[in-house]
Amino acid sequence: MRDTEFDGGSESRFLAREARRIVSGEGTALRRVFRAYVAARAVLGCVLVLTPWLMVLMGGRLSLVMLLVCLGYASQAISLWLLPEQGPREGASPATPSRLLRRQWGLTIGVDLLVFSLLHLLDPAAQLNYAALLVLPVLMAGVMTKRLTALATAAFVSLVMLAGAWRTAQTSGFTVALLMQAGLAGVGAFVITLLSGELAQRLAREERAARGSLELARQQARLNRLVLDEMSDGVLVVDRRCRIRAANPSARHMLGPMAAAGISSFDLHDDPAWAGLLAAVEQAYGLGHWPDEQRELTLPQASGPPRTVQVRARFTRRGGIDDDATPPEEICVLFLEDVRSVQARVRQEKLAAMGRVSAGIAHEIRNPLAAIAQANALMLEDALPVPQRKLAGIVEVNVERLKRIVDDVMAVAPGGPLQQQVIDASSEVGRICSDWLATIGAADDAGRRRVELHLPATPVHVLFDTEHLRRVLVNLLDNAWRHGTEAEGAVRLELRAGPHGDGALLTVASDGLPIAPDVERHLFEPFFSTRSRGTGLGLYICRELCERHRAIIDFRPGAAGVRHHNEFRVLMRGAPPQA
Repeated sequence: MRDTEFDGGSESRFLAREARRIVSGEGTALRRVFRAYVAARAVLGCVLVLTPWLMVLMGGRLSLVMLLVCLGYASQAISLWLLPEQGPREGASPATPSRLLRRQWGLTIGVDLLVFSLLHLLDPAAQLNYAALLVLPVLMAGVMTKRLTALATAAFVSLVMLAGAWRTAQTSGFTVALLMQAGLAGVGAFVITLLSGELAQRLAREERAARGSLELARQQARLNRLVLDEMSDGVLVVDRRCRIRAANPSARHMLGPMAAAGISSFDLHDDPAWAGLLAAVEQAYGLGHWPDEQRELTLPQASGPPRTVQVRARFTRRGGIDDDATPPEEICVLFLEDVRSVQARVRQEKLAAMGRVSAGIAHEIRNPLAAIAQANALMLEDALPVPQRKLAGIVEVNVERLKRIVDDVMAVAPGGPLQQQVIDASSEVGRICSDWLATIGAADDAGRRRVELHLPATPVHVLFDTEHLRRVLVNLLDNAWRHGTEAEGAVRLELRAGPHGDGALLTVASDGLPIAPDVERHLFEPFFSTRSRGTGLGLYICRELCERHRAIIDFRPGAAGVRHHNEFRVLMRGAPPQA
């Protein structure tokens, strides 16, 4: 597996390593045994051809028939070895190691049985014991054929041994010892057959288990790579020489362009920007643990401000397995987490907790607030002195303000299932804008001239809720109207098709003073407001409502020289009209 990727833990590497060792080579183990058997037959054929000549040199006699048999066997064995031959059949069950085809059985085991039996029967009392050669076909039959075929082979060899003993007895006299010797040899052939068959079955099972382990290791490695590649935290594997053995994409992004170039492995000495990380790693190896003062490190970036990361480290030892001569090596695994991500997560958790508390409080405030409003309305029905009527009016105004705050808080509180519908954004935006102008008392020509409206002539269908769209658009228009100038076209509202022709893009911009960068960072946070009487929930509610409908809302400052400096954009999902 490549160094640029994580190939799982030590357990996955161990499984893959051992499985590869077992299934290494071409084909299965039985195919390799078959090829070795074919090669051994070729060597044995050459030896059989040379043996009669050696016997002549030592004073023996040359048998022309046996020489011809040996020459024929050698020719057949060498030809079979040189020609490309298909080995045992793949995919057979380990419990039935019968993987030789009939043609293969006839060209190997069958020929061996015929030739070796013929050599033994031609001259059973010869100085050379050709009967020992019959062990080879018996052994290979037990390994590479079905048990019934293997036992038949052993029975045939036993009969050949008995026939040889009977022929010897005809010439030298009948002896019980010769028959007993042949019988024991036959029993040995059956034992060899059974033992070799069991060993072959076990080899097949072990090979099958090894291949299964290899596939599991590969799947585990792919899963580990997928998990590590998708992690937002960076993961680095560093050795004692401060060389990066592996790094996931997040870690490469944190380290900068040089690490993100896709190099399989790199050294922390290569880039001066990694000097702080290099010193921390060297110190950690010296101490045996990660130093507490190095829990946060600053990594300079080629473009932009430096990145601060939190570091966690784990040390592990990698050593040789079984007969592997790899020396033990200490490895440090670093987990890098961007401090900005940590702060954002903490902030989101605080906001979520605050939202739940605020929703509960708002719910409890509703009933006493309604009682106050009702009591104040009853007081206003009576004839009150002017000072008291002014006080009752102040109560009424602040009760309405509290109601709006409660409604805003409840609007973003978790509720029931979302009711989405397909709406024509063009007509809905136009109607909402007209109602809003009438509500704020700007429905005259002067008020309308302050708002520059651009709507498409054709319907634009989106997935949204009408009331939620009204709430989002009214909040954006209120902000633009409040912070814009009094000039004509100070507020610009535009609706057009989305960037890729799907959905709709709604923009609300104003020509007021540009929003400062320190304010821009907190625009969509709850309870943040630049006005003393503002609740700071308007834009936060807009974002929450858009997220419920899987829409996107953001703020984009205008470029230099553009009139409308402050622009809010809402990208809504499209939908077919018939939906």
